[in-house]
Amino acid sequence: MEQKTNQRIAKISGHLYPSNSQIMEDSSEVMMRANCRAKGGAPGFKVAILGAAGGIGQPLAMLMKMNPLVSVLHLYDVVNSPGVTADISHMDTGAVRGFLGQPQLESALTGMDLVIIPAGVPRKPGMTRDDLFKINAGIVKTLCEGIAKSCPRAIVNLISNPVNSTVPIAAEVFKKAGIYDPKRLLGVTMLDVVRANTFVAEVLGLDPREVDVPVVGGHAGVTILPLLSQVKPPSSFTQQEIEYLTDRIQNGGTEVVEAKAGTGSATLSMAYAAVKFADACLRGLRGDANVVECSFVSSQVTELPFFATKVRLGRSGAEEVFQLGPLNEYERIGLEKAKKELAESIQKGVSFIKK
Repeated sequence: MEQKTNQRIAKISGHLYPSNSQIMEDSSEVMMRANCRAKGGAPGFKVAILGAAGGIGQPLAMLMKMNPLVSVLHLYDVVNSPGVTADISHMDTGAVRGFLGQPQLESALTGMDLVIIPAGVPRKPGMTRDDLFKINAGIVKTLCEGIAKSCPRAIVNLISNPVNSTVPIAAEVFKKAGIYDPKRLLGVTMLDVVRANTFVAEVLGLDPREVDVPVVGGHAGVTILPLLSQVKPPSSFTQQEIEYLTDRIQNGGTEVVEAKAGTGSATLSMAYAAVKFADACLRGLRGDANVVECSFVSSQVTELPFFATKVRLGRSGAEEVFQLGPLNEYERIGLEKAKKELAESIQKGVSFIKK
């Protein structure tokens, strides 16, 4: 009876740490820890979240655990991942495993189809994205080195800010490792699109789920350029509305940071947006047709090496990068402002690796 009880305990705790057959010492015997797997070999994709115990990572992990396209979910962080994994594992959906600390990064990444990276420090009041860069650049570099080694063919969704610089950092790491495929490296700018859809819907009096606003450029301040002239359904705005909407979309993150009064940043809406984009990537991997979303990717749309535009997602990642389409005068002026700042941010990321 005691042996059966110990075996059950081993199975229950098996999701907490990675192993093929990790040995646990008991005072009376040695027990083999079982991996927690989806019952019946459920079809789907293997997804890893790096930074799963953070403010974005926890709600992101919960929402990804609910996605029927995910059969195995790996949760990695340098702190607190066992607790998050234990909590998430009680949800009656596919398998989840937790990984803690740098020594377990390789195990967390091996065999993954999609890797989502929200790791890093969050924005605080008064903190610029440049301040974030100094901390998050090193984190992204380390994690991408792990990806290059353990799952070089995975699609990578990079959330860690400042995305305008961290995506170029990831690209340089992958180039050094000889595994760079620009189609598989996707900067997540979906939160800008989600905000644009929401704010435009408020002005138009529509359901935000019926609104589609292309948001191009980058993922910080004036580099965020909503193309209100291309809104679907087709709509017209006064100049005052255009300026109000553009400013609010560009500064949506600051709005949340200030509203939370020092207690956090836009973690919940970011997790929602990240899951929406990850789901699009998984549908692309499955072979669904016409999966189109905005993303910050390697691009020839402008003279810059990276730029956010609509992309068509497929089995190999961003299989098609769409052009900007017709812009009005206000958007053309905004584009030039965006490109100037974006060029500096991109170079900053490249220089971080090449220095």
